[in-house]
Amino acid sequence: MADNTTSRTVLLDSADESIQLLGKHDSHFNLIEDSFDVRLIPKGHELIVEGNPEDVETVYCMLQELLTHIRKGHLLSGREFEYALKLTGQGEVNMIRSLFSDLILVTHRGKQIRPKTVGQKRYLEAIRSNDVVLSIGPAGTGKTYLALAMAVDALKKKQVQRLVLTRPAVEAGEHLGFLPGDFQEKVDPYLRPIYDGLYDLLGVDTFQKYREKGIIEIAPLAYMRGRTLDDAFVILDEGQNATSEQMKMFLTRLGFGSKAVITGDITQTDLPRGRYSGLAQAPRILSGIDGIAIVYLSERDVVRHPLVQSVIKAYEEYEDKLEREKNEEKNNLG
Repeated sequence: MADNTTSRTVLLDSADESIQLLGKHDSHFNLIEDSFDVRLIPKGHELIVEGNPEDVETVYCMLQELLTHIRKGHLLSGREFEYALKLTGQGEVNMIRSLFSDLILVTHRGKQIRPKTVGQKRYLEAIRSNDVVLSIGPAGTGKTYLALAMAVDALKKKQVQRLVLTRPAVEAGEHLGFLPGDFQEKVDPYLRPIYDGLYDLLGVDTFQKYREKGIIEIAPLAYMRGRTLDDAFVILDEGQNATSEQMKMFLTRLGFGSKAVITGDITQTDLPRGRYSGLAQAPRILSGIDGIAIVYLSERDVVRHPLVQSVIKAYEEYEDKLEREKNEEKNNLG
C-alpha cells in the first residue's frame, strides 16, 4: 500500500446488507482488493475502505451505489456485483445506477427483470424509442427474453392489445415430416423457448388464459403472410433463419399502434445452402430509416454461464483466423 493513503467509511444497516454487498463469507473482498489499490476493513456495521485516495473514492462510490439499490429491494447477485466492479474499473460507475434503476417488470414470482449489461440497456432503450428494432448477437445475450419482458410490460400497461410471437420453422438436422404428432406438435419444439420465457414472466395459468383469449398468439413465421397486425407487440425470434423474402413479408405486416422486435444470431443460420439470411441482409437495407433501430450485442453481454462468453470468443477468433488464411491464400494465388 502506498504511503499516501486515505480512507472512507461505508455504513451498513444490517447483516443482510453486508452479506449482499460483500458476498457470502466476504467473497467480494478479494475481487475488490485485486482490482483496486485498497484494503477493506470491516468493523461491526462499518466497512472502512483504505488506500490510494483515487481508488478509495472510486470503490466508495461503487459500494454506495450498490447499497442504494440493495435498500430499494434489489437482490444483488454475484454476477451483477462482478459486472458492477468491471464498470467501475472502466470508469463507468455511473452506469450502475442506470442499469439497476431500469426495472422492466416484476414476474408473477416476484423476480425483478432489469438489464444486466450496458448493451442490454441500450437494447431496451431502442425498443422504447423505435417501432422496429433488430437485435443481433450471440446466444445468451438476453435478446429474446428481454423482448418478451418488454412485450408483457406493454400488454400490462395497455400500450398494446395483444402479443404476436413467431419463429421460422426451419429444420436443423431433422425433417418435420418425420417428427411424431400433428402439425402443432411438430412445430412446438421450434417455439419452446418462447413458451419458456412467457411461463417465467407470466406464470403458466396466466399464459394459458391469455392464449385462450387470443391475447397471446404464438405461430410459425409462415402463418404471418397476408395479415395486418394492429395494436400488437410482434416478436420474430431466430430471425437469422428467415429468408430475405420472409423478412420483407414480416416487416410489412406491421399495422397502426404496433411495435416489432426481430432477434437472432447471424453466425448460427440453419437455412439451406444457397438461401440468404434476411436478418443478415436487413441492416444494409434498413439502416438510416427513422423509427428503425439496429442493436448489436456481443459476448460482453452474455448473461449465461461464464464459460459461454469464452466459447463465443474462441469461435469468433477461430472464424477470423480462417477468414485471414482464406484471404492470404487468394492473394498468393493472385
